[in-house]
Amino acid sequence: MQDGTAKPRELVKEITVKTDTRDILAHAARAARRKKFDEFMIVDIDAHVTETAFWSEIVEYIDSDVYRQMAKSFQDRVGSPPGLLNVQPGLLFQDNFGRIPHQQSQQEPVDNKDAHRQIVLARRAMDSMAIDYMMVFPTPMLVLGTHPQPEIEVALAQAFNRWLCERVLAKEPRLLGFMYLPFNTPEVCAEIVEEFAGKPGVIGFTVTSTRNRAVHHNSYMKLYRTLEERNLPLVFHAGFNWYDGSMSQLNRFLSMHALSFVHCNLVHMANWVINGLPERFPKLKVLWIESGLAWVPYVMQRLDTEYMMRTSEAPLLKKKPSEYIKEMYFSSQPLEVHDLKLTEATFDAINARSQLLYASDWPHWDFDGPSVIYDLPFLNEEDKRNILGGNAARLFNLKMPGLAKRAAE
Repeated sequence: MQDGTAKPRELVKEITVKTDTRDILAHAARAARRKKFDEFMIVDIDAHVTETAFWSEIVEYIDSDVYRQMAKSFQDRVGSPPGLLNVQPGLLFQDNFGRIPHQQSQQEPVDNKDAHRQIVLARRAMDSMAIDYMMVFPTPMLVLGTHPQPEIEVALAQAFNRWLCERVLAKEPRLLGFMYLPFNTPEVCAEIVEEFAGKPGVIGFTVTSTRNRAVHHNSYMKLYRTLEERNLPLVFHAGFNWYDGSMSQLNRFLSMHALSFVHCNLVHMANWVINGLPERFPKLKVLWIESGLAWVPYVMQRLDTEYMMRTSEAPLLKKKPSEYIKEMYFSSQPLEVHDLKLTEATFDAINARSQLLYASDWPHWDFDGPSVIYDLPFLNEEDKRNILGGNAARLFNLKMPGLAKRAAE
């Protein structure tokens, strides 16, 4: 925690798109003071930038004159979404029907002209929740993998990555990022790793999981080898796609949201393990983000059962699928806690004490504060410290910030 002396905020009765982050997180801030989170190192491995709020800045980084002009032309169309993205504005259910609208349009006042607006907003959230480091992902771009034009995914990926590095990560050491990989164009992915690896704040690379490209295709082997050689983690960030053939049968956002985030990561994990990628790239660290945890024991048992009956179909494997999965990393959000016996069994199944990383998913409507880990009755003090920050610090080689370190000592 960087600022343990912040003045308590008043609780607000209604949240609007203009509500101050610190007011929305007033409960979280009080919990952080009461539970002395300033004595912990807390690393948030999944928070979000609403990149469309800065779209006019981002499109300036597009290399192609044609696509840059196309993106800019949308700005003159009243009511249109930002140009080139494939989002569906009529299905923006994420704000819970207007009751929790903060993520869709962050219009809160920012008077600080010395820092980029995104940095100011992120600092407010970090200070409120006692977070030392926050790792950020895009939001509407999470579904960019389903764009019908792969070349546009490439153009926007490169532009977003450059904007994030230059305007945000380079200016705030507490903010870190995973660079977006345009996975539908494998030959470009390795080039992006070469371009951005080593830049300030870049700690890994991400595949947005909402897409239909098989992760085991031979065209990705150069990418995986490049990441492994550079000791850079690969992240699969889940998302939803109501237009998927299976998901389109669901008539409620609740149902689709519960299943779609799991479905995309489940498919990629099955392909990753059964096709022997952990054996081919044993030092490549893989993370699965924003799909909860309840599905992981399920896929462990299902794959183990099938594998033991048909081992010939997975000739590269030297142990059961579940044993490879236990060596992977997972984010905690959204943490399923309505049956704590199941939650505890899940933690045991995935070796959570060494493999689980805390994530807030701020500013999304279903975000989790650090208390979601701290309050689990089956974790001891060391477990809580590892999951809230220690595991991430070791994985990403992060240094404990000075204030938190002094408090811990």
